[in-house]
Amino acid sequence: MKRRNKGAKKLVFFVVAILIFAVTYISFFGIDNYYGDKRTVYFKGADDIRWGIDISGGVEAIFMPDTKTGNITQQDMDSAKEIIETRLVNQGITESEVRTDSKNKQVIVRFPWKSGETDFDPTTAIAELGETAVLKFCEGEDSAKVLLQGAADIESATAGYTEENGYCVQLKLTKDGSAKFASATERLKGSVISIWMDETMLSAPTVNDVITNGEAIISGDFDADSAQDLAAKINAGSLPFALTVDNSKLQIISPTLGSQALNVMTLAGIIAFGIVCIIMIFMFRLPGIITSIALCGQVAGMIAAASGFISGINGVTMTIPGIAGIILSIGMGVDANVIASERIKEEFAKGKTIDGAIEAGFENSFNAVLDGNVTVFIVAAVLMGAFGTSDTLMGKLFSPIMQFFGSSVTGSIYSFGYTLLIGVIFNMIMGVYASRAMLRSVSRFKFLRKPWLYGGAKNAK
Repeated sequence: MKRRNKGAKKLVFFVVAILIFAVTYISFFGIDNYYGDKRTVYFKGADDIRWGIDISGGVEAIFMPDTKTGNITQQDMDSAKEIIETRLVNQGITESEVRTDSKNKQVIVRFPWKSGETDFDPTTAIAELGETAVLKFCEGEDSAKVLLQGAADIESATAGYTEENGYCVQLKLTKDGSAKFASATERLKGSVISIWMDETMLSAPTVNDVITNGEAIISGDFDADSAQDLAAKINAGSLPFALTVDNSKLQIISPTLGSQALNVMTLAGIIAFGIVCIIMIFMFRLPGIITSIALCGQVAGMIAAASGFISGINGVTMTIPGIAGIILSIGMGVDANVIASERIKEEFAKGKTIDGAIEAGFENSFNAVLDGNVTVFIVAAVLMGAFGTSDTLMGKLFSPIMQFFGSSVTGSIYSFGYTLLIGVIFNMIMGVYASRAMLRSVSRFKFLRKPWLYGGAKNAK
């Protein structure tokens, strides 16, 4: 039984290392499939990251109220600004600039190009931000008799997948909406209730049962991305008035950096990462090798979080400060492993065995690593709350404080906070738990049970 248990512990290193290398490969290169011209994305890669205006450039547009709209107040303008900001974030565009010109009744929007775009059509993307996006449930197959409508009746929407409906949008209704829907499905049992987005009918299901749980599903010809897009529109809410775009004033924004800057930064990052790994291996030997593998996992986790990784999930717009957050997080990951490796060395100096030195080293370093990561986690959360949109989790937590400082959405700083926070999370996962599991595992191999491989003296036993 003991021999079998030892064999299982030896396999831990291979299992963890293979998982890390697999996720690293997928996070950088993604997994997709082409059927003709249609691309189906299963896992997003680095090429799917949306880069900020400072790196890739972008577009500036001016939105104006529809001429049919009556009197427009400052509250209406502020509401339109907030909803457009929310829609940008729901599309994974976290670096943008949205401001209002109250005198001329205009909303000015600046945002970056899509990832991988070479022939970008700003008119199509901007029109999506200005749609009214009112969701309503209607009796029969026309939109004349409205049963439920808008945020008053529909609390939230989530993209999902079911065996029966495939990709779909799952709706959660408000208390009033639930009561209305229960009454309508009871009255219209056996009849059709159609679901509309503005003046477009999305589906027209037949009511088979009375629905009292306050939930509904929009099914149709969806894939993961279109279901996510529709859910994002519903969650963003309806604009207080229709907006039009003055195409004559569309402007292309040049990137702050040159066109080759991203390639140069990528190459510099690879070289720096390689140098760090070599130094770690030279200084700490076997723990240095384990550290290098764990750092790969940490980088992969941050890249995956930036791209969205799983199809249908939005990532974050990556800016220069966001890249700085990744670099800082990697530095913290190195620091966590250096502390653990130094503690292991100290335990050998006290006469501990290999197993005892590894256990005591990680245990004695844990509090120092945890304290540093918790501090940075709090800073990152504050940055995301202070410089993100008000509908995000961090934005809601900090809204009681930030309301005294006015509008503060700054995507480049939000990107820094986001990558820093994700880096802290993966630092704990990879730098503490994965490193410990792999080092414990390799120490079970007889030919590796030599203290000097773990930082001890060569003549130690």
